[in-house]
Amino acid sequence: MPSNGASPESTSTQSPPNPSSRKAERPPVLKKFKTVAPDDPRSTPHFPGPLFPAVRRVTSLPPSSDRRAPVDTDASADKHSSEGNAAASGLNNVDVVNTNSLSGRDWMYPSFLGPHAARNRVVTVKPALRSPVRGGEERLVERVQGKVVDEKQQSKTPANKEEVKIVASQASTMTERSWVSSSSRRRIRGVKLKRYFILFLIIFSCIYPLTYVSHLRNKVARLEVENINLRRWCSETNVGNNGNEVLQLEDDSSYNFFGNADSKTIALYTVMVTLLMPFVLYKCLDYLPQIKIISKRTKPNKEEVPLKKRIAYTVDVCFSVYPYAKLLALLFATIFLIAFGGLALYAVTEGSLTEALWLSWTFVADSGNHADSVGIGPRIVSVSISSGGMLIFAMMLGLVSDAISEKVDSLRKGKSEVIEKNHMLILGWSDKLGSLLKQLAIANKSVGGGVVVVLAERDKEEMEMDIAKLEFDFMGTSVICRSGSPLILADLKKVSVSKARAIIVLASDENADQSDARALRVVLSLTGVKEGLKGHVVVEMSDIDNEPLVKLVGGDLIETVVAHDVIGRLMIQCALQPGLAQIWEDILGFENDEFYIKRWPQLDGMQFEEVLISFPDAIPCGVKVAADNGKIIINPDDNYVLKEGDEVLVIAEDDDTYAPGPLPEVRRVSFPEVPELPKYPERILFCGWRRDIHDMIMVLEAFLAPGSELWMFNEVTEKERKTKLIDGGLDISGLENIKLVHREGNAVIRRHLESLPLETFDSILILADESLEDSVVHSDSRSLATLLLIRDIQSKRLPYKDTKSTSLRFAGFSHSSWIREMQQASDKSIIISEILDSRTRNLVSVSRISDYVLSNELVSMALAMVAEDKQINRVLEELFAEEGNEMCIKPAEFYLFDQEELCFYEIMIRGRRRKEIVIGYRLSNSERAVINPPRKSEPRKWSLDDVFVVIASGS
Repeated sequence: MPSNGASPESTSTQSPPNPSSRKAERPPVLKKFKTVAPDDPRSTPHFPGPLFPAVRRVTSLPPSSDRRAPVDTDASADKHSSEGNAAASGLNNVDVVNTNSLSGRDWMYPSFLGPHAARNRVVTVKPALRSPVRGGEERLVERVQGKVVDEKQQSKTPANKEEVKIVASQASTMTERSWVSSSSRRRIRGVKLKRYFILFLIIFSCIYPLTYVSHLRNKVARLEVENINLRRWCSETNVGNNGNEVLQLEDDSSYNFFGNADSKTIALYTVMVTLLMPFVLYKCLDYLPQIKIISKRTKPNKEEVPLKKRIAYTVDVCFSVYPYAKLLALLFATIFLIAFGGLALYAVTEGSLTEALWLSWTFVADSGNHADSVGIGPRIVSVSISSGGMLIFAMMLGLVSDAISEKVDSLRKGKSEVIEKNHMLILGWSDKLGSLLKQLAIANKSVGGGVVVVLAERDKEEMEMDIAKLEFDFMGTSVICRSGSPLILADLKKVSVSKARAIIVLASDENADQSDARALRVVLSLTGVKEGLKGHVVVEMSDIDNEPLVKLVGGDLIETVVAHDVIGRLMIQCALQPGLAQIWEDILGFENDEFYIKRWPQLDGMQFEEVLISFPDAIPCGVKVAADNGKIIINPDDNYVLKEGDEVLVIAEDDDTYAPGPLPEVRRVSFPEVPELPKYPERILFCGWRRDIHDMIMVLEAFLAPGSELWMFNEVTEKERKTKLIDGGLDISGLENIKLVHREGNAVIRRHLESLPLETFDSILILADESLEDSVVHSDSRSLATLLLIRDIQSKRLPYKDTKSTSLRFAGFSHSSWIREMQQASDKSIIISEILDSRTRNLVSVSRISDYVLSNELVSMALAMVAEDKQINRVLEELFAEEGNEMCIKPAEFYLFDQEELCFYEIMIRGRRRKEIVIGYRLSNSERAVINPPRKSEPRKWSLDDVFVVIASGS
């Protein structure tokens, strides 16, 4: 070949330039190749190769030459024979070794096409092999596109040494990978063979029966031809005349597709294949996706879920989502068993397919019908069908039993819908529920009973058991319990919330903030009812600061009863006026007399002074003015004239027990006006800490005379107390009538109580501590222990007086000296205990040592009264407020002389001169007050020791 470039020696001595600069300076270099003769020693393979011994090496040309020089084959042959290598010298020389055929070449380029432009070729590195060579040396042979690289020949140039080291390390790594990949390929090959074998077995099991059926069909056809020939021969030889029967062909009516014999055979094989297919599919389900992957030649996904699990998941979802899936599956199984059994009976009996299906149905319906089967085949098939029928019957019984149990369980757990209207709905559960149900039952007594529905997040059976423990006669009122959440609209619809005449939301047994937050969410749920609400909503709140937010959300339908605020104000009124707690229990509860508002058209045009004595069985207390948007005025002026649309507020036994009558004749005897007794400074003790104690201090500021003292005894530090009072809105420096005295201590530790001057206090209020408001039992236990300790300390410090009145009044407790001592102490000071549990009420009332307040009872009464008539809430708010009208106990000297004979109407007229409404009295020899007394026109003698209950202005 002509020389087109530099010699190999000059090429080998040059340093390889930067490839980027080479591309920028010169165009691509042309290559030429030389074929080595067959007798060249380099054509002889010198290491064992898998296919061809020739190995090549490809390198890039230097940028200084654009044509390749011919290779000195003689010199290369000498070097090869002396060193035992099969590679050419120099990085820019390319040798192609021919192994007596064209297959040993890298590739061949025809010379008649002219010179061929060289191009950089991609080097593919294959696993390196080491083979022993002559001279005891070990040669590294790399299979790189058919070229052989010798380690010693590459060591002539420093650049070649580095390249050889890199290639050698790559070759060793790829060798290790080749062994791993070969073992994995063998495992994959084995798995594939196993899958192919199973696939072949499935195909064979499907094809072979059809082939065998076809073979039997041909055999039957040949037998029929022979039968025809035999019949023809018999008829020709008159065999029939000798009395022998001639073989006749059967009727073709049962020859449908393959003939009668073929159809039974097909049925038999169909049954066998059907029996085997589930087992085969179960074993091969996991291989079907892999076979699909192999057929599509895609890579398997390691995260793919097995087909068995996917089928099981689909069935599970189907049974869970669709309620009738189990029933449809049972129906399908029954139809399949009847069809499959009929096909099997048709294959082993002589009857038709219709008869076989009917017989299969009888075996499924009644397992005893298979006893008449004759033959091994029919008996096996009939027993199998009967077993399947028993299994299906058991499954059907299970489904029916589960459906009935689920329905009964739904009824037992309170999941069924309440179909009621004009019922009372209670949302939530608390300790007030018992007394609330009692009050509602008493209120419904006049109408023959009613329906009260309770929806709470408790089990229905537990709620019914707790209600049954009340041992109270509901007097015709039905209590229906349902389990659910008032925050879920579906549960609210379940109790017919849109048709209830009133809804009561009870505060939960949590702290005040959490309870009010839950009440707010319930109100939001009620406002979301699409059908709307027929009645009003009464919400029990725990903190008065949260009341505006609930009213803002609920609007005009919401009536709130703040339990803490009501009880706190009532405790102060009872502390200042002993016996007022019992009067409030009589008025708020439905057992005695309560408030009612009703319109009486016959009273229009009358003055309130005349209206006051117009009801023989009720006492008017106020007027609802229609012209002033229904504003309720308590204790109006005497000259107020009722107008059309006005309603009268009265205290009566029930809403149907009173009516206006003719005006009685009442004497109007003049009586001197007795001035109010002056107020004296008082000393009051608070034991415990309430969250609304700042409101109680403000009420005391309005009621007490200047110079009064309020002692606060609890475990809260003085600094923290002031912070809480200021945060509650109390201006401590602005208090004019009372002075705050702080003492720290535990109210159930005797030595802490003994440090207080207990005998000097006019009133002691034992509050339910804020830290125990979540536990009713613990709070009441603490209050009762504090009460007993205070009374015992007072009895030891006060002089003992055994009066006859005390011994006669409490003769039943004369054997207990400590009770007499504490009763004497109770005459010196008033103790008001905040009792939350009605069961603790009996423990306090037995000893008669405290004028107690039953918090939960009073709140339940207020809730029931507002639920029956939401207008009553305006009356209670004014009577409990520190300003406006209030309920008081006044001495008899304000209205009469000692032993004066008067009727109750005359006392009411004298009370009107003091701007008061007399609603009842308590005699000196009686323990309970009488509200709305009967026979008001009958005169009687009164004593100055008697007291009267009045509604008077707070001014």
